[in-house]
Amino acid sequence: MSKGLLAAIGTVALFMMPGFAQSGRNDSAMGKVGDKLIGSWRLAWVEEQQADGTMKRHNERRGTIVYTRDGHMSVQIMLPEGENAPANNPVKYDQRGYEAYYGTYDVDEAAHTVTHHVEGALVRNLIGKSLTRVYRFEGSQLILKSSRPDEHWTIAWEHN
Repeated sequence: MSKGLLAAIGTVALFMMPGFAQSGRNDSAMGKVGDKLIGSWRLAWVEEQQADGTMKRHNERRGTIVYTRDGHMSVQIMLPEGENAPANNPVKYDQRGYEAYYGTYDVDEAAHTVTHHVEGALVRNLIGKSLTRVYRFEGSQLILKSSRPDEHWTIAWEHN
């Protein structure tokens, strides 16, 4: 084999190694919380404010959120047939009962936030937005809520 071919094979092998940050992102910068986020999570429940101001918990919604080691994320949530998201939410995330977006994310451990940088979304006016979520871990659940004072919802995820 030629030296050039051997070098090319070596480079490809390096990129295929587990844990190699192909995006150039420094994985150690994510910290312990970033490590806890990594993986696929299934939707456990959503609690949101209704038009009359009361909070309602929904257990029947389905969804997944995925955080990758190299700093990418995606989320999908499906409401049951005939259910619509509350009209009083200042940000529209869903379209006909379905929410989906993807992009990159950053963790701020000091502020207890994870920020989703939306690159693509079902609701196109979300594209280019940075959506900051306050996080906490309770047992096996990841609890996220909006950092916006005008949004009143909380969502719980469990590892798949």
